[in-house]
Amino acid sequence: MTEFDPAIALAAAAKGDEAAWKSIVTAYAGLIWSVARSFRLSTTDAGDVVQGTWLRLVEHLDEIRDARRLPAWLATTTRREAINLLRRSGRDVPVEDVDAFGPARAPGEVDERLLHGETQRALARAVTQLPHACQRLLRVLFADPPPTYETVSAALEMPIGSIGPTRARCLSGLRALLAD
Repeated sequence: MTEFDPAIALAAAAKGDEAAWKSIVTAYAGLIWSVARSFRLSTTDAGDVVQGTWLRLVEHLDEIRDARRLPAWLATTTRREAINLLRRSGRDVPVEDVDAFGPARAPGEVDERLLHGETQRALARAVTQLPHACQRLLRVLFADPPPTYETVSAALEMPIGSIGPTRARCLSGLRALLAD
């Protein structure tokens, strides 16, 4: 299995290579979904934002000069798509979006599944009690695959040097909430 190279994948996708496009989607779908979900959108609205982001990439495949910056480009584009959707919708954003955490992986045993579900619900409740900035940061940082700090910085318009300390404060606050 060869290592994913965004420059090669972008060039091939621009020429219509479906496998290259699929490799780009596989590599960056988690990042795009986590940025979209950080805006507390419903699953349907987040899906619209994700689709809009992929559409923008298709429209601009030939214009991306530095493939190493693709994650940052995608994060910024996702953020803009989400903001545009919120402006168009003219509605309040729900405070809690349980779907933002994705489906839980259920262990085999019934007891383990119940305990796992209870833990996930407690974590979801605790995260919603954090400040909005912490909620957004944690949702983006825990995307699968994990984004680079450069990508997080672009997605949240946050200096790279403040991501680690802010993450530490947010996790400390989350631990305190879970301890209660």
